Amino acid sequence: MVANPWALWGQMVQMGLEAQMVIGLRTAAMMGMLPQSAGENARMVTEKQDAAAASMRAAMRAAGRGARADEVLAAAMRPYGLRTRANARRLTKNACGF
Repeated sequence: MVANPWALWGQMVQMGLEAQMVIGLRTAAMMGMLPQSAGENARMVTEKQDAAAASMRAAMRAAGRGARADEVLAAAMRPYGLRTRANARRLTKNACGF
């Protein structure tokens, strides 16, 4: 778990930057500027529900263990961070054709 508030801040910044990249790539794909897989729009909606549920479970587990507030926040952010990182990599790969 994260004990350093600067590390937690860094995770938030990284997740925010990756999320903005995902939003930009998906918007460009919806406009026809980039290739888009057939189920991307549905995936965009359902993954948010899955991430929210995973985030809540992680936060509740951390709180149940008696974790500090920054540790609970870090646990809650982790599922979102994993998804934003994976989406950024996948969409960048698709956009570049690698």
